[in-house]
Amino acid sequence: MTTTEPPIYGLDIETDTTVDGLDPVLSPVVAVALSTPAGDEVLTGPEVGILERLDARLRALPPGVLATWNGGAFDLPFLADRAEIDGVRLGLVLHPDPFLVSADDPLVGHVAVYRATWHGHRHLDAYRAYRADVGPALRVSASLKSIARLVGLPPVEVDRRRIHALSAAELDAYVASDARLTRLLAQRRWPGIARWVDEPGGSFDVTPPR
Repeated sequence: MTTTEPPIYGLDIETDTTVDGLDPVLSPVVAVALSTPAGDEVLTGPEVGILERLDARLRALPPGVLATWNGGAFDLPFLADRAEIDGVRLGLVLHPDPFLVSADDPLVGHVAVYRATWHGHRHLDAYRAYRADVGPALRVSASLKSIARLVGLPPVEVDRRRIHALSAAELDAYVASDARLTRLLAQRRWPGIARWVDEPGGSFDVTPPR
């Protein structure tokens, strides 16, 4: 990865918390936010439409870095599972890496954390980078909201267990905030954070999800 900053796109998803919210077999995706240097986009509505529009949007964007916060353990495999259930073809390719460690258990139905690419974009799990140094050094949680507040970026906060109770406007604001904060936190540490960008295709075993 060069030290010249590529386009960085922040991605965040929200899932249906009326059922479980953490199991992709039970819970559909209800919103996806994509934050680009040009602004934030929120996709809602029927899940098939969300997935298709997200994939088309990423395919159309100039190749860059797709930044998530713990997305290698949650967001990306969740999207892959829901796309498989819905019969939607995505340009998302997941590479399980047994050497990656997550603070939480792998997503339900999975045994590993993933590196990824999506069309021409490489993936950066910014959570892993901040958890490795900022969290231990300052003895703070490496959650997105904690890191954002630490650097003076106010997050939109809601009860994460009750996403289903949010109004459409509240949901849009919440998911867009998380995607935007992820993008901005990745940008703040470039080029140092560039070494955390996924390098799929290493020596680890590659198997499809599920």
